[in-house]
Amino acid sequence: MSTQTFSQRLLKWFDQYGRTDLPWQQNPTAYRIWVSEIMLQQTQVNTVIPYYQRFMERFPDMQTLAVASLDEVLHYWTGLGYYARGRNLHRTAQKIGTDYKNNLPTDLEKLIALPGIGRSTAGAILALAYGQRHPILDGNVKRVLCRYYAVEGWTGETKVANELWQLSEKNTPKQRVAAYTQAIMDLGAIICTRSRPQCTVCPLHKACAAHKMGEETAYPTKKPRKILPVKATTFIMLQNQCGEILLEKRPIKGIWGGLWSFPECPTVDDVPVWCQQHFNNISFKCDTWQTLRHTFTHFHLDITPVLVSIEVKMCQAVNLTETVWYNATQSQTYGLAAPVARLTQQLTQKGELLL
Repeated sequence: MSTQTFSQRLLKWFDQYGRTDLPWQQNPTAYRIWVSEIMLQQTQVNTVIPYYQRFMERFPDMQTLAVASLDEVLHYWTGLGYYARGRNLHRTAQKIGTDYKNNLPTDLEKLIALPGIGRSTAGAILALAYGQRHPILDGNVKRVLCRYYAVEGWTGETKVANELWQLSEKNTPKQRVAAYTQAIMDLGAIICTRSRPQCTVCPLHKACAAHKMGEETAYPTKKPRKILPVKATTFIMLQNQCGEILLEKRPIKGIWGGLWSFPECPTVDDVPVWCQQHFNNISFKCDTWQTLRHTFTHFHLDITPVLVSIEVKMCQAVNLTETVWYNATQSQTYGLAAPVARLTQQLTQKGELLL
């Protein structure tokens, strides 16, 4: 199968089976496509759709996003994960407002220079929004190319990545670039899936090297496994008699950057000391909950939540910056770390917030 036939067969398949009803494909402005491409980084389409719809309803254009507070942006991102994407989206909207009059640049290098936009994302935005010819290399495209050409090695290695970029460039046609870009992403997402590829209905299967060998799932080569280290912390779920929980804003850098979370201390035994230090000997009682595990890319975090009830309606924390008393039963626009959102929901369901 020639290079030309690769794209032709893929486009023919797309015309019949490709996805054309995704929310960002309706009125496909550069802004809408950019937001979708950021959300789709390391996240599946079905997960993204409801978040995208809510996000676009609140932030329908670049200017609205740029003038919003980071807290509100992260609130609408809560649960989607990889929160640096949300922070970068907000920073980029502000920069585009200042430097480009609220219009995404149409130059590849200028787009790559913006926060959170890499080469593949930039190429996808320009291809889908403007029909410009640029190769892309997201996870789905890597899988299709690795199988079709039987590319050996982990895709995170520079040598392998360079080879895949060359293959992506080689196969990107000069005509119908937007359709081709969507087509190769769709093929990877719908047909050439990670664990159970549907090779019999794939438009490329006759010339696919991995399929000929019967080794489809051997490609791409899996990332070398590393045993993730385990860290531990204790969440202090401090609750006043109004049923409100104390949250503090995390630093921009580090895990859950810019989100609101519970105060922390190293162990359960440190909780009484923390309370004495920050609340001037106010009487309290503690209830230790079951430890839960939250997994990041590079480590596991074992979290032990401790519900601490203090016997006053309102009080001022001492030596804590950027804190709020949070009522989960009311509509508030705070971006919450995922385990914090789950725990506050559990508190509400248990009636713990209705003292």
